[in-house]
Amino acid sequence: MEEETHKNQAQNSQEESKKNLQKDAKGFFESIKQYLKELLDFREDTDHEATLQAIKADIPFKGATAWVLIFAVFVASIGLNANSTAVVIGAMLISPLMGPILGIGMSFALNDIVTFKKSLTNLGTMIGLSLLASFLFFYFFPLSEDNSELLGRVSPDIRDVLIAFFGGLALMVARTKRGTIASVIFGVAIGTALMPPLCTAGYGLAKGNWQYFFGALYLFTINTIFIALATFIVLKLLRFPMHKYANAAKRKRYATVATIVGVSVMIPAIFTFIRVFNENQINTQINGFINNEIKSNKYLQLMDWSRDLDKKEISLNFFNEVTEATENDLTNELVDTKEYPNLEGFSLKIKGSDTKSFALITSAYKEKREELLESKNIIAGLQKQISDLQETITSLNQRIEEDALNKNQKVIAFSRIAKDAKIRYVDIEEIGFASVLSSKDFIKIDTIPMATIKWNIKIPDSIVNTKEKELRNWLQKELELDTLFLKRER
Repeated sequence: MEEETHKNQAQNSQEESKKNLQKDAKGFFESIKQYLKELLDFREDTDHEATLQAIKADIPFKGATAWVLIFAVFVASIGLNANSTAVVIGAMLISPLMGPILGIGMSFALNDIVTFKKSLTNLGTMIGLSLLASFLFFYFFPLSEDNSELLGRVSPDIRDVLIAFFGGLALMVARTKRGTIASVIFGVAIGTALMPPLCTAGYGLAKGNWQYFFGALYLFTINTIFIALATFIVLKLLRFPMHKYANAAKRKRYATVATIVGVSVMIPAIFTFIRVFNENQINTQINGFINNEIKSNKYLQLMDWSRDLDKKEISLNFFNEVTEATENDLTNELVDTKEYPNLEGFSLKIKGSDTKSFALITSAYKEKREELLESKNIIAGLQKQISDLQETITSLNQRIEEDALNKNQKVIAFSRIAKDAKIRYVDIEEIGFASVLSSKDFIKIDTIPMATIKWNIKIPDSIVNTKEKELRNWLQKELELDTLFLKRER
């Protein structure tokens, strides 16, 4: 009996401990829930009236706003043309395009048909003016060319959709807060990039490149739709009051119109997201196929490649020959649905180099290389012969001068005189020296030392006369002669 009592007490103690544990766990989770609610709940900071007034104030497009837009277009166009990210960012910050887009999202959320019409009209006017201004800039500006800033806005992907959506959410949460967070607004203006796509579309129009035009306009449409969608969601979550109409029938009619328009906008938004997401998946797997199956293969030398998503084709251009077995192998790897499930139905267009042509090029290269080596050897031999000849001439000159010295002690090395004369008088083209036999009475014969000088014909006679006097005195001193005659040859 006593044993059974102890057993019941132990069992009751265990149940009581279990209940206390459950109570503590419940309290812990309630604390976490309360903490997260206080951390993430932003409804208490919402200023309904100020938010609506701020959005409506940015919708009108006239006067200063129109000029700001035009100037922003030109700033963005110059930034795109100069491939300057900093300048493009500046254009994003000053662009007023965000106002009507938020107005469209707000009008859907609040069933405000008047604001919707106003926002849509102003946005359409802004788009038309932006396209016109950017078209004129790129049409008349002569230095327009493709670059990374332009090309980065002609092919949107899933990241652009997510940036527009989450950026729009951040913007609206900041807008609804008491004391708007300016840094968030600036960040969203930069991240969502409304102005650059419009300017890129204007560039496509100016250059007649419809791919650029529609690609950039598509990116702008994505940003517009998903920013408006984010605005709609935030205002609905915060339970902003619906717009009231005095006439019940009118209110119902406007509500129906707003619902239809909202659904009409939402459907393309959903399809846009799905399409861009699928394209992104396909591009990712194509890049994976190129890197994993081709670039990692040391026997394949890929020169370039391209893709055509509409035709479901991947074109590969190889430098080396590609055998039929290799083509089959690559095709089998492409259709492997486990590795590349999104590439089902894609085909490869492979172009390899002709083996014979490659062999001919290789053979010609080797022959030309051998000819070049042979030419280098010949040139080296000729250079050695020239050096030997120069040494021989120098030796002969020395022997001639030594013989002259042995016969006449007053004669010195003529090679030194000639070199020194050229250094002193750069306009001398030729110099000669000899002892000339002369007779005035035709009986007595005298030996006269004579130097023959040939000057540059471009030097005036007045300068030559002065230089000849200096030259004669110098030669007379160097040759240790009492007299010396100069003869000019022109």
